[in-house]
Amino acid sequence: MQYPLLLGRVAQLLERVARRPLSPHFRFCHSMSLRIYNTLSRALEAFSPLEPGHVRMYVCGMTVYDLCHLGHARSMVAFDVVQRWLRASGYRVTYVRNITDIDDKIIKRAVENGETVRSLTDRMIDALHQDADALGIERPTFEPRATEYVPQMLKMIGTLQDKGLAYQAGNGDVNFAVRKFPGYGKLSGKSLDELNAGERVAVQDGKHDPLDFVLWKSSKPEEPADVKWASPFGEGRPGWHIECSAMGCEMLGESFDIHGGGADLQFPHHENEIAQSEGATGKPFAQVWMHNGFINVDNEKMSKSLGNFFTIRDVLKEYDAETVRFFVVRSHYRSPLNYSNVHLDDARGALKRLYTALSLVAPAEVAIDWAEPHAARFKAAMDEDFGTPEAVAVLFDLAGEVNRSKSPELAGLLKALGACLGLLQDDPQQFLQAGAAGVDAAAIEAQIAARAAAKAAKNWAEADRIRKELLEQGIVLKDSPTGTTWEAAQ
Repeated sequence: MQYPLLLGRVAQLLERVARRPLSPHFRFCHSMSLRIYNTLSRALEAFSPLEPGHVRMYVCGMTVYDLCHLGHARSMVAFDVVQRWLRASGYRVTYVRNITDIDDKIIKRAVENGETVRSLTDRMIDALHQDADALGIERPTFEPRATEYVPQMLKMIGTLQDKGLAYQAGNGDVNFAVRKFPGYGKLSGKSLDELNAGERVAVQDGKHDPLDFVLWKSSKPEEPADVKWASPFGEGRPGWHIECSAMGCEMLGESFDIHGGGADLQFPHHENEIAQSEGATGKPFAQVWMHNGFINVDNEKMSKSLGNFFTIRDVLKEYDAETVRFFVVRSHYRSPLNYSNVHLDDARGALKRLYTALSLVAPAEVAIDWAEPHAARFKAAMDEDFGTPEAVAVLFDLAGEVNRSKSPELAGLLKALGACLGLLQDDPQQFLQAGAAGVDAAAIEAQIAARAAAKAAKNWAEADRIRKELLEQGIVLKDSPTGTTWEAAQ
């Protein structure tokens, strides 16, 4: 083939490629612009998955002995946003969130209730799913239960024992010997001596060191039969920490990309996970460790142990689910989040402003053009450690543009960007009218018609009377060039 002809063919091919419609996320796949704060290195790091185009993520889930509280919601929403953004960035995501369905608290609660452990945990898992679904939290790819992976845990414990990292104490428990693992303390950033100084657990039950933790708990005669497994170490059940190591390795491989959970899990749970996983495999367990901040009530961490917690169901009795989600999302996942009715009321009002923009202009169906200025700013915010406060600020700027321009395309972009955060997907009018409990929509529309007739007759006093009467019922009228709509007063 002659050289000019070859050049011509190349030019034709390039033109055909250029014309081919690309996924709006195509550019993302190779941008390598995402940075994540890694608790292990205490620094923002450029993110690149071990397997190109595929992110493997493990997040510690719930211990299912009771209803989920708002602290659990914070963690679930935070990592739901993470997985949504990774998918929006063109990655395939395998997301594992475990369920702890065997531990001391579960056994105690089941005995108190006079029911089996399985009956209790099945019921609490159903409740967890109902609460998570209400908050728009997408189901993880896999949701393994600890009790389904006991053989994998026993195998890992056997490996640790063979390597001299675990020992069986006189009481039958198998413990991990922390001083035999050179890297212990690297996640919490504390030396063994520092950790020991603050350790309140006395050396007992044959532990070599107070920091040594249980891998396998020897069964006690008074415990129910359904919490006992046969093992090479005698009858018993797994310790808490080993389940995540065994399930992470089994489902995602011995090394994977992201491990997440609440800040309270950093030590000892995640520290112990690293020790037992890396002790068993000799490989780094997770590339990036992510931890979400606490929810505080009166400047104290919300927790069941302190008794200052609100279940998700408690909160959803007073506020709609999307408001609760927005309350969580507009704060950065690593920052503390202060809970109060004032903050939730403010979140409701702010979310109404976004939905009001969408109620005035029917959104067009759009594929996000990430070069568009608002979309580019949104992407830049999310690529910097999932910067949701800045991303939400972009949504408000965009809503302002929608209000000014009445552009269906911009309204469509607002809705599409909102979807990346799990927001703004409801019918705007339904959202705005929610909260006006027990109202007769037909009667309101009749009042709106009567007010329109009064205005047409220049009977302004009657028009004002109708507006005031509806306001006293918690109904706010909104006039626009296209007519009058109503919404619930905040």
